[in-house]
Amino acid sequence: MRSIRKRRASRNVRCEVCSKWRCVCKKRTRLSAARERLGHVTVTARKKDTVTARKKPATQNAYTTEMGIMLHSKIEDAFNSSYLRKQRGKVNLIVTSPPFPLVRKKRYGNETGEAYLRWIESLAEPLTEMLTDDGSIVIEIGNAWEEGAPIMSTLPLEALMAFKRAANLNLCQHVICHNPARLPSPAAWVNLKRARLKDSFTHVWWLSRAEFPKADNRRVLNPYSKDMKKLLKRQSYNAGTRPSGHVISKTGFLKDHGGSIGPNVLDLTGEHYPEALLKYTGTGWDAAYRRYCKENDLPSHPARMQPALSAFFIEFLTHENDLVFDPFGGSNTTGSVAESLGRRWISVEADTNYVEGSKGRFIDLIGQGR
Repeated sequence: MRSIRKRRASRNVRCEVCSKWRCVCKKRTRLSAARERLGHVTVTARKKDTVTARKKPATQNAYTTEMGIMLHSKIEDAFNSSYLRKQRGKVNLIVTSPPFPLVRKKRYGNETGEAYLRWIESLAEPLTEMLTDDGSIVIEIGNAWEEGAPIMSTLPLEALMAFKRAANLNLCQHVICHNPARLPSPAAWVNLKRARLKDSFTHVWWLSRAEFPKADNRRVLNPYSKDMKKLLKRQSYNAGTRPSGHVISKTGFLKDHGGSIGPNVLDLTGEHYPEALLKYTGTGWDAAYRRYCKENDLPSHPARMQPALSAFFIEFLTHENDLVFDPFGGSNTTGSVAESLGRRWISVEADTNYVEGSKGRFIDLIGQGR
């Protein structure tokens, strides 16, 4: 019965090429296919009466809070949305963890091999166009291994280089994100063959248009060590020239600056991490999200960004009310951390289930925004 209705409906459409009602010419077939690719569907009610209906927009507003908005879309489509077009040149920080270049496809939609290089390179310019003149891009990419062999792939570093070159960006600093609590991987070579050490870090590249983007390391000082606290109390230490050739002045370390300047190796366990951001370390920040996903029968994102990583760079590279953007929102860790730190935010995520699950981070906040 349904096929009969379809045939009747097709006979009630006038050909836009030859104007015949029952035309089956190839031109009409090609035209219809082209119209569908452009996002149009022709719907007919009766003879000589056609209506054109649009499909759902490629980019949809999933939810808003007082400080931010989640867009449900592929990032390639979101760039062309009216909302993101209005934000070009206004983003102070892009902090994101794109799908890693693994040798196998994962459910969160990663590309592989050469396709990954071309894909991430194609995103460099449109992402850079979103930045203010003193804005930054912080991009985290994990390690990858060659399939079936205990050999590391250089693809993550090649991808970062391709991204940098494509938008003519400056590499401000290469940061190592170290998480010693990670489970041993890759299991085949670490656990079974015992032939490799466990992979416990990811690459984080801080990139910018300008040589001196907005940044202040005084906002992310580490607590002083016990020895440094003793030194500040007694107000004395061994000055002079060290074997390395460095000259230590007599008063250079006597002033209390509120903490020590952190290294470019971030320890996400919180042992050497800014005290003001310690609440973002460990698993506590994700607890409400995981519970929400479980209660609503939603899959939790398998590769969530570490809240401590996002919090560190948001505090380091932005001020309150600045705009933070994550083009691969996933579970929207970046948005939730930005909101808690008083920053405006935009996140984009293509997967419906992950968008729905991310609402668990904003249970009392959704609907309060724009």
